[in-house]
Amino acid sequence: MSFIIFSCFLLSILFVAGCGKSAKPEMAYDPEKYMQKADELVNKKDYAEARKVLLEVKNRDTQKKYGALAHLKIADSYAREGEPDQAVTEYKKFIELYPDNQYAPYAQYQIAMTYFAQVESAQRGIGAARSALEEFNNLKRLYPRNPYRDIVELRIEKCRNILAEGDYVIAEFYYNKETYGAAVNRLESLLKNYPDYKKEEEVLLLLGKAYKELKSKDKARETFDRLNRKYPSGKAAKEAKKIKL
Repeated sequence: MSFIIFSCFLLSILFVAGCGKSAKPEMAYDPEKYMQKADELVNKKDYAEARKVLLEVKNRDTQKKYGALAHLKIADSYAREGEPDQAVTEYKKFIELYPDNQYAPYAQYQIAMTYFAQVESAQRGIGAARSALEEFNNLKRLYPRNPYRDIVELRIEKCRNILAEGDYVIAEFYYNKETYGAAVNRLESLLKNYPDYKKEEEVLLLLGKAYKELKSKDKARETFDRLNRKYPSGKAAKEAKKIKL
């Protein structure tokens, strides 16, 4: 009986030892391998798991060598996942923690581009253009030697045109509702804030017409004269010449 008990005991020990040998050992912490693993997970669109790996690198980075890059990759993972608000939050945290890091201009550029990607949205277009413009200007101010200078100017121009177009649409709405004073205020503000607006001649024509409706003949005449000087052969100038004050 004792022999049977001893045999069972011995078999149980061998079984446990065998299980221990077959268990997959946990990967030893190596920041470079962890970063590589995170990249693989992102490429597989397993963003949540990738962020767990990156967060561990960030938390264990005692030598301050990999933590910043891990944080940046966390922000990038949100951008790739289609979570723009979370991405912006993480990019901003990165800049707060590492303002002098070599990748700080990239983080600021990504903040601006996250908003810029939304300017075509019917719901967020104007607001996104305003936010993108602000962040592009922040990029120029904080990192004047950033490597995105040429393309940023094109992005800024587009944002400004979108904002100016929004003001023009609102001014047209006011004019059609016969709220001429509000139309004048919006159009004057547009000309002051966006002097390079591509539809300036249309703005001047509508502004002159609004002044006419307000019985401000001198202002109307002054505006039409300005239109004729700047765009003498344009369609708007020809229409303005037909208006009797």
